[in-house]
Amino acid sequence: MKNFLEALLFLTTIPIPKKIKLEFSPDKIRAYFPIVGLFLGLIVASFDFFMSQIFQVSTTSWLDVIMFVFLTGALHLDGLADTADGIFSHRSMEDMLKIMKDSRIGTMGVLAIVGVLGIKYFGIKGIDNNRFLIITLIPAYSRTSMVIAMKFLGYCREQGTAKGFFASNVKLKEFIPFAFIIFISLYLGKDCFLLNSVFFISTFLIIFYYKKTLGCITGDTLGCMCEVIESILFLVLS
Repeated sequence: MKNFLEALLFLTTIPIPKKIKLEFSPDKIRAYFPIVGLFLGLIVASFDFFMSQIFQVSTTSWLDVIMFVFLTGALHLDGLADTADGIFSHRSMEDMLKIMKDSRIGTMGVLAIVGVLGIKYFGIKGIDNNRFLIITLIPAYSRTSMVIAMKFLGYCREQGTAKGFFASNVKLKEFIPFAFIIFISLYLGKDCFLLNSVFFISTFLIIFYYKKTLGCITGDTLGCMCEVIESILFLVLS
């Protein structure tokens, strides 16, 4: 339970009671990323349900996007912007990593954020059947993609916020929570195959791209991956 709460505290802005003493152990909490994503999705799906009783689907969908940003503290959007600035600078790997480290946001970072939020909005807006379940599941899938990337790629920097996640190799048993997520996705019917096939194809294509471009990953590229996968899945399932 403490590992789950640590993961929740790291990935979201959801407050944890101060009386609960937590010790940040990155390599122990990564297995709980899918469960945190499921919890996050459940909150937004519930929010979507109640807002849809008041507003039209277009307004509700935009409020959902804002809720995702609020609940995550724009953690992954920051990684998206930094990664876009670095990778699309088309410079050497060393220069790309330096650009990603810069706290300032560039043109490509702004365009990436606008593009991803726009895709996510139109994706959520277009979801009709199984809307509650889809909004609940997709954040779990997007956060699982980060764990998969940790298994297949190493960490780029000698020091960094995400370095602790690479203190030990990702074991297959750490994907047991994700197996539970896949089981839930069976309730989507024919959309289950679409969701899972697009997820795995997109995830490994991004991992391949990171491997080819940087040869490794950083916390920023993991955040970028989370946002991109989430946007793709919402768009495809719409």
